[in-house]
Amino acid sequence: MSPEEMPLLQDGVLQAGASAPAELGSKPPSRLPQNIGHRGYKAAFPENSMAAFHGAIAAGAHALETDLHLSRDGVVVLSHDASLKRCFGIDTKIADCDWSYLRTLQTLQEPRQGMPRLSDLLEWLAQPELAPVWVLLDIKTDDDPDLLLPAIARTVASVPSGEGAKGWEERIVVGCWNENYIHHARQHLPHHPLAYIGFSLLYARRFLSDAHPDVHFNLFQPSLVGPLGARFRRAARERGRKLFVWTVNEEGWMEWAVRKGVDGVITDEVGRMSEVLDRSGCDGGSGGGGGGAPSDRGIGWPRAVRLYAGAVVWQTLALVVSLLLWRRLNTRGARRKPGGVTVGGKR
Repeated sequence: MSPEEMPLLQDGVLQAGASAPAELGSKPPSRLPQNIGHRGYKAAFPENSMAAFHGAIAAGAHALETDLHLSRDGVVVLSHDASLKRCFGIDTKIADCDWSYLRTLQTLQEPRQGMPRLSDLLEWLAQPELAPVWVLLDIKTDDDPDLLLPAIARTVASVPSGEGAKGWEERIVVGCWNENYIHHARQHLPHHPLAYIGFSLLYARRFLSDAHPDVHFNLFQPSLVGPLGARFRRAARERGRKLFVWTVNEEGWMEWAVRKGVDGVITDEVGRMSEVLDRSGCDGGSGGGGGGAPSDRGIGWPRAVRLYAGAVVWQTLALVVSLLLWRRLNTRGARRKPGGVTVGGKR
């Protein structure tokens, strides 16, 4: 699929503070999910590298998901981990390194790649032929939001979105892991769509309230399986929120996502997701009927039972972890008054 054929992020629904058309109601949307490359095309290239981003678009991705950290000298770089160890073989934190050092590194995985900056990705996406491609940011909580969010805002403002292209506020969704980081994002990137990233439906439900009308959802896919997941999906649709799911590499779950009408599938396997969408009779979100749900061909009942059983086990673990980490979820990234009192955290 050429970039010219890719659907835009902005379809009149996903805008900061916007609501979905009333006709959506509780019915699944007719559009197929968008194919979102997880850290680029992670299955084929070193993650969060320019090669991975190029490869994802070439394989049919409509959007890119990437992770942000801040270097010691305030440069926003693209890396999932706060440490360099897993991808670059150096047991050092990104926050302890200047960009002048980080730019010299090469990934352990072939083809060896350097670490890009957010500005590098945006400058590439500013090319006219890539104007339809949008980005889903994953803002990590390892970094101080009082430093990271302003740096992201400065970076976005410093790169023109391209002649004739929509502005970055219509091409960048800002994803955060808790309410405090969302407050920071709303302050520093006020015109961008926001998304809560997480695995806990219990915590996610707070963003369905009228206090967060501009927050969409980027949730761990197994959390959305079964009756509890169906109830959340329905509530999100009724409130006009977009729903993205991660990280979906199993073909059966890709087809599940199509049937359930989610808005985007974040996947390492961009090529496989493209094939699933092609089988569905539509080019991955370009509108039109979308046809019926594809068949679960090749899955079979034993495998399907295992998949759903695994999802139930995960949901149980997610509930336990949510309760154990509830205080951390509510205080991480909150401002502190002198004397160590947390400001902005909620019970």
